[in-house]
Amino acid sequence: MAAPIPLLSFPLLFELIALLFLVVIGIIIIIVVAKVLLFFLPAAIIALVVWFLSGSLFWSGVAFLIIAFISVVKRKQ
Repeated sequence: MAAPIPLLSFPLLFELIALLFLVVIGIIIIIVVAKVLLFFLPAAIIALVVWFLSGSLFWSGVAFLIIAFISVVKRKQ
């Protein structure tokens, strides 16, 4: 008969700790990416509208930069 496998051996415990660490890092990355996307969403929408109306990527970029700058200034206050 084979010897029973210990429930929490060292390699298994190490893998569980590594898994929890990677899950926490992954959640933090997802939260940061979501915050960045939500921060730039208004500027991207305005830039898209300007691009549809004018057809110019230059003015679309200018609109994006202006709205992003206003968002940064508003958030600092």
